[in-house]
Amino acid sequence: MVDSVAGTPFPDVLGADQVPAPHALLEPVLGFLGVWRGRGRGGYPTLDDEFSYAQEVTFSHDGRPFLRYEARAWLLDGDGAPLRPAARESGWWRLQPDGRVEALVTQPTGITEILVGQAGEGAVDLSTHAVALTPTAKEVTATRRRYTLAGEDALTFVHDLAAVGQPLQHHLSATLRRAAGQSTPPASSWNSSVQ
Repeated sequence: MVDSVAGTPFPDVLGADQVPAPHALLEPVLGFLGVWRGRGRGGYPTLDDEFSYAQEVTFSHDGRPFLRYEARAWLLDGDGAPLRPAARESGWWRLQPDGRVEALVTQPTGITEILVGQAGEGAVDLSTHAVALTPTAKEVTATRRRYTLAGEDALTFVHDLAAVGQPLQHHLSATLRRAAGQSTPPASSWNSSVQ
């Protein structure tokens, strides 16, 4: 017989002022905690046209020296209405002494990345250390991701990509606004939080 469990006794939290308290190694990335939503533009030489997308990114912790990371995006039409789901990924940012970051990011398209980089002064810059692909995944050889805080409630994201025979180059960029977490209350609705 299996006893049911009411819920996890160790929840993830979206703020530095919540329980559990963040691990000391998370200090350089505490400003990223929360849920971020916004819009961006993307393109790549293998695509016919540039595209607009909306994105939601979540960073949380459970008191240990890593952040849980989750991102999802969906394509937008010319009027800003959702067309269909797009990229989705999840993973972990493992903080090391001196602001070093080791990130693990997995995508349902069969791509797993290990990235390394540095966190500090409101920015995290990550570059590929290794990429693992399932047998049917498209070829990705390298990425670079830059997350930069612009004040307390804005986050910019830039993603460079080397894939399907193309060299490392710009792929995505977005500006996100804090929707929940840290000391900011949740936005009243999705539409009001996307600028």
